[in-house]
Amino acid sequence: MPAPADAERDRQKRAAAARAVDSVMPDMVLGLGSGSTAEFVLEALAARVAQGLRVVGIATSQRTEALARRLGVSLTSFAEHRRLDLTIDGADEVERTTLNLVKGLGGALLREKIVAAASARMIVVVDESKLVDRLGVHVPVPVEIVPFGWQTVLERLSGLRARPVLRRVGEAPFVTDGGNYIADCAFSVIPDAAALERQLAAVIGVVESGLFIGRADTVIIGRPSGVEILGK
Repeated sequence: MPAPADAERDRQKRAAAARAVDSVMPDMVLGLGSGSTAEFVLEALAARVAQGLRVVGIATSQRTEALARRLGVSLTSFAEHRRLDLTIDGADEVERTTLNLVKGLGGALLREKIVAAASARMIVVVDESKLVDRLGVHVPVPVEIVPFGWQTVLERLSGLRARPVLRRVGEAPFVTDGGNYIADCAFSVIPDAAALERQLAAVIGVVESGLFIGRADTVIIGRPSGVEILGK
């Protein structure tokens, strides 16, 4: 059984996920996020699909794709749909005043950002522990990098005052669905996340960062007392 604190966080996430899925309209093309919170969203969405809601989704990870198929949520691709109506995803940190995000601790940041960039709207679902005054307080910024010369990429990231650590599974590097590595970069407090996103993008060997600047339109927060909604 989960610990009481974990069970309470899951309850908050489920409540926020259900509220997010209320925004889904018939015949929408959806971006389906990754991670534990996004799985609660998929479960709530599948319940509506079972009641007759017609939607299709683009999954942001192989795990999400497998879960969607198992739950009966129809999938599509960018070959059929260049634009999405709505993406619903989780986040590792949410800056409360800007709705800027850190994402990628689950390893799917590249596909998550591609899907978010193609979406007309993005709803982010979190429990209250993910809210911060400044990004970088609790979690590192995941940075997806190419495997070739990864040691040199980590050196360049260190030049941005990061403390990069190559993510591993046991002794082997963690490999993303896109075949890349991830450097988890601790910055402590990030005073200007938009500037840092640009700096990371300019590093040779960086594919994408887990800083999502200006992507979220709405953040739905599960709290002990209920659900809170933050919007731009």
